[in-house]
Order: sequence, then C-alpha cells, then structure tokens
Amino acid sequence: MTFVLGIDTGGTYTDGVIVDREQHRIITKAKSLTTRQNLSLGIADVIRRMDFNLSEPIDLIALSTTLATNAIVEGRGCEVGLIIIGFSDLQDVPAREIRYLPGGHDIRGNEKEAFDEEKAREALESLRGKVDALAVSSYLSIRNPEHELIMQRLAKEVLGINVVCAHHLTRSLGLHERCVTAILNARLVPIIEELIVAVKKALMEKNIKAPIMIVKGDGSLMGETQALERPIETILSGPAASIIGANFLAGETNGMVVDIGGTTTDIAVLKNGVPKLNKDGARVGGWLTHVEAAEIDTYGLGGDSYIQKDSQGFFKLGPRRVWPISQMSHVYPNLVDELSRIHHPRNVPLINHQITDCYFLIGEQHTIQLTEREKQIVELLRDKPHSIFYLALALDLDINFLEVGRLVETGVLGQISVTPTDILHAMGLYNEWNTKGAKIAVELLSNRFDMAPNIFCDYIIEKVIARLAYTCWQSLLNHEGFKCDLENNPFFAYLSDKQLAPKADALFTSSLVPTLPIIGIGAPVRSYLPRLAEKLGARLAIPEHTEVANAVGAAVGKVMEVVRILITPGENNSGYILYSTWECIKFETLDEAIDYGKQFAYNKAMSLAEENGALNIEVFVEHKDVYVNSGGIDMFIESNIEAIGTEKSDWQ
Repeated sequence: MTFVLGIDTGGTYTDGVIVDREQHRIITKAKSLTTRQNLSLGIADVIRRMDFNLSEPIDLIALSTTLATNAIVEGRGCEVGLIIIGFSDLQDVPAREIRYLPGGHDIRGNEKEAFDEEKAREALESLRGKVDALAVSSYLSIRNPEHELIMQRLAKEVLGINVVCAHHLTRSLGLHERCVTAILNARLVPIIEELIVAVKKALMEKNIKAPIMIVKGDGSLMGETQALERPIETILSGPAASIIGANFLAGETNGMVVDIGGTTTDIAVLKNGVPKLNKDGARVGGWLTHVEAAEIDTYGLGGDSYIQKDSQGFFKLGPRRVWPISQMSHVYPNLVDELSRIHHPRNVPLINHQITDCYFLIGEQHTIQLTEREKQIVELLRDKPHSIFYLALALDLDINFLEVGRLVETGVLGQISVTPTDILHAMGLYNEWNTKGAKIAVELLSNRFDMAPNIFCDYIIEKVIARLAYTCWQSLLNHEGFKCDLENNPFFAYLSDKQLAPKADALFTSSLVPTLPIIGIGAPVRSYLPRLAEKLGARLAIPEHTEVANAVGAAVGKVMEVVRILITPGENNSGYILYSTWECIKFETLDEAIDYGKQFAYNKAMSLAEENGALNIEVFVEHKDVYVNSGGIDMFIESNIEAIGTEKSDWQ
C-alpha cells in the first residue's frame, strides 16, 4: 500500500486527507480553520485532528498552498535586488535596487559584449546590506546562460546570499517577464522555507517521517529541494490541486471543474484527465510571469462574499471577503446578543456600513500610525469582536461617523458580516457554525431590503446561482479563445435572463448548454450546483469527499519534469546550434544535434524526476522539425525536442 498525507491551505479552511493511492481510497480526513497570519498553525491543527492509527506508515506528504500566490498579491517576501546584464532602463519590476552591467548574448548564443568582472564586483558591493537575495537576468540568457552563471558565482562569493538566475526558471523570450519571474522567485524563498519548516515541526509531533512534496501550478508535484529553489512554481497550487482531486474523486476525465471556496470560485476545463496549461504564463498580483500553470479562471464569489445594500439601494455580492456571522458568533457568542439588540429604522440610512457589520482585532503588528480614535477602536476590540452599534455607543458617536475603513484595509481589523454561508445556515442547509447568530443577522439585513427573511434567502441563492452561471459561460468562452466580458454585455444579459429566469409569456427562449459535465468541488457545492446544472442543462457530478478535494488532489498528484531543447542553423547556415537551460553546443550536422538532443533530454528528464522523489518513472520524448517553403524549396528553421519524465499513475 502507498499512504499519502495531503494538505491544502485555502482562504477559509486548511484540509487534510490520508489517501491509499493503490486502493483508490480515502482513509481519513479533517478540516481546520486557516490561520491566515500564520498558515503553519492551521496545518499543524489539521494534522492533529486526523487519526493516524494505521498499520502502515505514511509514505509521502503532499502540500497544496495559496502561500506563494497570496504573498505576491500582498507584496510580501524578502528584499530582492536585480542585476541586469546587457540591457538598460528596465521599467516596472518588483525590485527597488537595480544594477545594470555590460554583457549579454545574441540570438545565436554569441557574446554580444564582454562580461566585466570588476564592474560586477562594484555593483555587488553597492548592494551589501540593502538586499536579502538577488535576481540575475542577462540579455538572451535562454540562448547562452554563461554571464548569469558567472554573476551567480560572484554574488555568492561576495555577498553570500541566495541568487536566482532567470534562465533556470524559463526558456521563453521576454526580458521583462523573465526579470519579474526571477525577482518574485527570490522573494518567495524564505516564505516557502518557513512553511516547510513549520510542516516538519507539525509532523514531528505525530512522529511522521516522510518526504515532503508541493503541488506546482500545473498540478504536478515537486520535491522539497526544488520547491526551495523554485517557489514561484507553486503559484496557483491550490486551484491546480482541485482539478487533480476532481479527476480522482469523480472519475471524470473530461469536465468543467467548479471549485467554490470561501473567497473565490475557480473554474478550469479538464480534458483527458489533465488541465489545459496557460502557455503565456500565469498572471498573479498584476505581474505577468513565465510560469506555466493550469489555465484557471478565478472569480470573486465564494461562501464568504460580502452581501451588501449599496449606496444606491441595490444588492451587491462580493468580490470582497468578510468573516461570516455564523462562524465568528460560534467562537464569540457575545455577537449574538449584540445583534439581537439592534433596532435601527429601515428609513434611516447607513452610509458607511451594513447593519450587520462587526469587527475584530487581527493583530497588533501594523506599520501605520493610528489616530486617537483608531486607538480607541483597537482597545475596544482587544478582547473580542463587537458590532458597529456597540462601538458607536461606546465611543458616543453617530453610527455614520464611525470610521474603520483604513483599519480594515491595512489589516489591523477583520470585518464580520452576512455572507452566503450565513444564508445557508439560516435556511438550515448548512449547520457547521452558529445558526442562531446567522438567523438574527439575516433577519436584520433582509429588513433593510424590505423582504421577509425566507424571501430574502431565496433571493440571495438565486443571485449566487446566476453569478455562477455567468462564471461558467465566461470560462468556457475564455477557454475557446473568445474574449468578451459577458457580465457587462447587455445583449448577453438579455439572452441569459431568458434561460435563467424564463417567463411564461416570452416570445422566445434561450439555451446555452455546456457540452462538458460540471464537476463540483468545495464544501457548499451541494447547496448551489444542482440548481445551477438544471438551469444550464448540464450533467452534474459531485463526488464523495468533495469538501476536501484540494487536499486529495495534492495527495494523488505525481512528479512531472519537462526538458525542452531548441536546435537552429548556425551563422551563415554553417552547422547547427543546440540550446538548453544547461548548455549551448555547436554541431556540424543536424542529425548529430538531434541525436544528442534527444538523448540529453531523456537523461535529464529522468534524473530530474529521480531528484524530485519520483518512482516508477517513464519518459516520453517528442521531436518536431519546422520548415518553411520558399520558391518550392523546404528550408529548415528549427527543431524542437521535448522530454517529459513522469511517474506511472497508480490510480488512473
């Protein structure tokens, strides 16, 4: 048997499972609240909650995480300096300390300008004490990495800090994207290192000794060593794991995976058991990287989306995330009492708040200078959360003059209010937390909308389903390459309304039916997706253990290493040049270059997979020549060799 412990850290929950991969069986599972200020605490808690009374030991630990993605979005990580060789005046990169040096190569790998070691040492000395890590990007290093490797050696010698070379991360053209990818990778190293150390500590408490693997953005696994060298590849790790988990649990090799989490809904298309990869690179936190990741569409709609009545009196759902009343009143029962005491006339406006808004202190560690009023608010929330009405009364303020926005935006305070999770609690469809608190809050908010609570709940459910329908349609259009913002298209809104809310006296109907089944992943999918599938006319698959599908995806993932090689004609069509991440070699004949390239790619894919802990490895090598016809003559342009080293699956 092969027992794997899979762990996923999501926006709301940290999930854990133990999977017997050979028997295609979930042994045990657990959920714990994600501790966003220190993700390792949630991971340790979920490990403790699982029953490890097994006759066989755990063979492998597999993690999927939002840690890298969140760190990039939030601008966290160590201070990284950038050294650019052979290019100047690069704009808009996530680094403050940038140095420019002569050097670089041309498209054929020839030295464009000599590397100046003296200037390199001067640049490094100017960075001493200013940066924690270094990213190095040389002009066309994808054709010849020589100058990046020299710079890496010098930097380690002079500064003794971690150095990331751009050519190690990507073989794609695009100097700006290569620089961004290298900088972000260097910034993430200590974050992933901290996570791995924390996980190891939690494992020691259970006396679990097994290698640790981390899910990459393409859904495959990489070992601990590679994760520390290339943490950038863990962006979109969580959504990618959900796709793999959906494939494993549902037994569907083709489908539209709809993963409803606390903060977002992620949608991906699964074909032949694997997700489509975004060849242009993943975009995270506004930065376009050269990291290949699953093509996933993410929408600001989840179980913890903020339900509001906006300043114009209209309904608004998300994309902002808040803590559900049901969840927080379960931990802090005083909120139930405070909400039950609220009596605010419907015709008296609330300018800056919703009637159910409450706040709690996240932490004392903040960098902003607090005003006297903000200090008073922090003191009131030091022990437990309170409603806006409690705070206003304690401060002797009119409710509309209570300002907490800056404290929330800077992470000093967390906001609590009504969410779809509370709606499900009030309807009796979900009972994980405090149902009484949810019902009181829903009644308060429904009164602001001039609706009875049961009518309001039905209204919210229909709104969530309509938004989910739009996300499905939009994702399918995106997957087919058709760029159109459906939600802001009035004609599509007219047609979709005829499908989602048909009227008996309508002159015609509309029907946009997905050809792929919907595979539901996430705790709340049983509350929404049956109705969604009915409206879309799609087949629905909601597998058992869907609430921990991401952790399952981590547990059943497999190592996959890709090695790519390019061969082009030499200068003046004299011989041929082979380019790889590791070398640039000239050959007299094309056959010699291809034979060498195939063997090198095979061996490298095999060795990389072995280094990452893969067992039972198989390597597939593909070779494609590119020719163009000119005047009736086929002219050779290039040869592309790709070797994929992967584990033979024990469950498909």
